Amino acid sequence: MHKVLDNIEHLVAVGESFELHVKGYSMLPMLGYGDDIIIVRRVDAEESIVGRIAMFRGMRGQIIVHRVLSVEKDRVVLRGDGNIIQTEECQRGEIIGVVDKVRRESGKVVDCTTPKWRRRERLWLSTPRWVRGKMLGVMRRWLDFKRKKR
Repeated sequence: MHKVLDNIEHLVAVGESFELHVKGYSMLPMLGYGDDIIIVRRVDAEESIVGRIAMFRGMRGQIIVHRVLSVEKDRVVLRGDGNIIQTEECQRGEIIGVVDKVRRESGKVVDCTTPKWRRRERLWLSTPRWVRGKMLGVMRRWLDFKRKKR
């Protein structure tokens, strides 16, 4: 799997889309509640990505999937929906792709561009940070409990 991740930029660049299993809690509650698989597609340089969930490589070489908060010239600021304060930055050219769909644990495929999905995103992001922090704590404890039972 590491060889695939080492070359993920090339795989997305030559293909229409790429599927990857989500790990971690940084995109809760939109991603990572179960065994989610994200379907990432390449993104054109002119395409607006603000508000979208994007994939990029972090400073230590790890693959990160977070929401684009802003794009100013070539500087992109991102944050996970499950992060209250911390942000990351990268260059626009370092964005590998955007998440277009999510395959849930049940097998259901959810389109991330539909009005329903976008409403859920806006509702979560408009919730006060202190409320999100409390809700995220409960979600993480529940997921840890659920995963330990497996």
